[in-house]
Amino acid sequence: MKTDTVIKQEGMNALISHLGYVDAERFIFFITKEPFDYTKWRDKYLNDDSSVRSLSHDAMLYASHL
Repeated sequence: MKTDTVIKQEGMNALISHLGYVDAERFIFFITKEPFDYTKWRDKYLNDDSSVRSLSHDAMLYASHL
């Protein structure tokens, strides 16, 4: 099992390698600025009755409105 420090470092390395330093920093800013509770989101949108097909359909609908 990886330590928290290793996971954070690997995450930063992944962001930087894919986004570059500036956009990685912007990403972190956006994520920390926006209030988001994953547990509430999961309970609302991902229940045991959700199929992968249903979830994919909902995600495509959501993306089409962006």
